[in-house]
Amino acid sequence: MDDLKIILDTFSSDEVREFGHFLQRQKKKKGRKDFALYKLMLLKKPLKSQELIQRLYPEDGNATAYYALRKRLMQQLTDFIVLKQRTDDPTAGSSVMGLLSLARYLFDAQADRLAWNMLRKAEKLAQQNEQFGLLNTIFHLQMEKADSLHADPLEETIQKWEANKLLAEEDERANIASSLIAQRLRQARGGGRFLAFDATIQEVLSTYQLGDAVSQRPSLLYKLLQIARSAVLVRKDFFSFEPYVIGQYQRAMATHGFSKANQLYRVSILYMMAHVLYRNRKFEASNRYLSELYEALQKEALAQHTVFYPRYVLLKAANDAFLRQLPTAVSTLEALVFDKKLTLQPRDFLTARLGLSFLYFAQGAFQKANQVLLYMDKTDKWCEKIMGLEWVLKKKLGEVILQYEFGNLDLALDQIQAVERKYKEVLSQPMYQNAMAFLKLLQQFFLQPDVASRKVFLQQVEANLVFGPVEQEDLPSMSYYAWLKSKMQNRNYYEVLLELSSQTAPSP
Repeated sequence: MDDLKIILDTFSSDEVREFGHFLQRQKKKKGRKDFALYKLMLLKKPLKSQELIQRLYPEDGNATAYYALRKRLMQQLTDFIVLKQRTDDPTAGSSVMGLLSLARYLFDAQADRLAWNMLRKAEKLAQQNEQFGLLNTIFHLQMEKADSLHADPLEETIQKWEANKLLAEEDERANIASSLIAQRLRQARGGGRFLAFDATIQEVLSTYQLGDAVSQRPSLLYKLLQIARSAVLVRKDFFSFEPYVIGQYQRAMATHGFSKANQLYRVSILYMMAHVLYRNRKFEASNRYLSELYEALQKEALAQHTVFYPRYVLLKAANDAFLRQLPTAVSTLEALVFDKKLTLQPRDFLTARLGLSFLYFAQGAFQKANQVLLYMDKTDKWCEKIMGLEWVLKKKLGEVILQYEFGNLDLALDQIQAVERKYKEVLSQPMYQNAMAFLKLLQQFFLQPDVASRKVFLQQVEANLVFGPVEQEDLPSMSYYAWLKSKMQNRNYYEVLLELSSQTAPSP
């Protein structure tokens, strides 16, 4: 596949539009070939090189000019991504690199006084944000330019470099340790073994002499928790992750805490804890950590508000829905989804839309639930790229159930067949066993609605849907099962869902 198209396909619709504006920021030339190539790359059906050449250079088919044009567009894509990452970077690494580049330019222009001012700003920012690798580069440039009239004393710079070198080496060891920990957890996950987070992580940290560093370095703690959480999300082993992440956070708060520069890591871990408690059905406990997260976003972590406030609202609404506060949950999520002043990131946008659709459905407002899904205006392929296949399948199941509630039985059955046909290979995998079985049960129920109350259908549900221990049961998946059970018992869906979420284990 074309490399340019691969990169452009990773962009959201907003990013595609932003890049188009970026290309046209200099409007001196009309009929720009680079803009024309960019538009051709957005076509759904990829064009071959010869077709692109003919469209761009119909008169002479200039292949040399075409490949030069590709290089120019690739460079512009690179510049756009670098600028965007610098804007979106919450760790200040991009800002430090920007100051460092500016200092180098000023040294070349013989503006030494200003160059040294930029270097000092870069040093201060890097220190505050634990950018020890970049600090090493800054100190090397300071030593290189030590003969300047505006330079800091060379002896002081060397001392700072030597002290920073130890921290930079610690960072290198931490990166190696993180890779090893991730590999061990993947191997345990692949082999179906229990994920012993604490034991695995402590063994590797001890080998690389990083035991004390974790409690002193929030960035390292966050990195380790992220690795452990990624393993959890695949296995849905939230029960064993809960005490580990909470214990690590409490230990960090009791020792060194989180400085102003480390608030990103603090609110990230607060969200991890709130999320794992939600998945373990401890909704009130989850809300307590969300309250702490919200308070931090109003004060010391104000810089993280844009990123974490939508996540806070999404999880708060989900908790409230399971705490019998459905109207509050709906109004909270509506305020987020329909706020025209707020631009949600793609992942938050999709999560919010599906979440609001679920809440409307729980209220029995099926038309509203359907409209929210329709107004997503996103292809399944794009949603899968952002959220993953499992999310897309859950959305599809929701659409099928909605059509049944509307009385569109034929359409609901057609949608089931379309899902089975499109995702045949995926649904045959063991991890999607329940999804495939659920589709078959829905199909049978749609064709014979009166079968739901029969004992034989209850036996089929028991035989085909495999439920694990309560601590491993997937809460979102249970929401779909709750609908089927509500039909079997001729009861209100929301009440059945709340009942299941409070049980020690789901059962028909």
